[in-house]
Amino acid sequence: MNFYVLTLFPDMIMDGLRTSITGRAMEAGLIHIEAVNIRDFTKDKHKHVDDYPYGGGAGMLMQAEPVYLSYESIAERIGRKPRVIFLTPQGKTFNQDMAKEFALEEDLVFLCGHYEGIDERALESIVTDYVSIGDYVLTGGELPAMVVIDSVSRLVPGVLNNDESAQTESFSDGLLEYPQYTRPANYKGMEVPEVLLSGHHGNIEKWRHEKSLERTKKYRPDLYEKYMAENNNNS
Repeated sequence: MNFYVLTLFPDMIMDGLRTSITGRAMEAGLIHIEAVNIRDFTKDKHKHVDDYPYGGGAGMLMQAEPVYLSYESIAERIGRKPRVIFLTPQGKTFNQDMAKEFALEEDLVFLCGHYEGIDERALESIVTDYVSIGDYVLTGGELPAMVVIDSVSRLVPGVLNNDESAQTESFSDGLLEYPQYTRPANYKGMEVPEVLLSGHHGNIEKWRHEKSLERTKKYRPDLYEKYMAENNNNS
């Protein structure tokens, strides 16, 4: 799977994603991540990519042409118009279902804004998805892009050492993940639940499901209600 990030700070993207699971996946050839510097596509001799907004207002806007040309360079290379995700607080809040959908793509392009935004004409020309990672404002789109890439990468076959991991993590079935324990069995007087030491897989799975329900109800009642409604309708 190929990820392309249109950004003013390519080092930030690559330094952040060359480590841990995404870094190993890149080395193994399971994913390809490329940061495309938008400044390389400006015709300004000083590499400026921003200007004052028409109509006045605070701050500067990224110009349409460098953004569009950086996108076009990718489209020409891969021979088609790829899906383009613009990271913005105005977008739909990212979740696991979106990660699963994005993971089905062969190529994904991420557009990272800066300053006060991007000329609307560039957005209208190339963006297919408006995505937010939460209701707050960040300096730019680089951190959100890395968040989404990390999440989507985990769903690419072979990226995780254990294929079951992606299926049993939080949100994979609409619930938060159950508590987990490792050695020693007794730590400062706190015992590992006996069922986990029993070797009875049926009882273990039942316990884990019950704990997922409890944890979701306590910490994410919105997810709990959605899960219960969907499962009651299916029963």
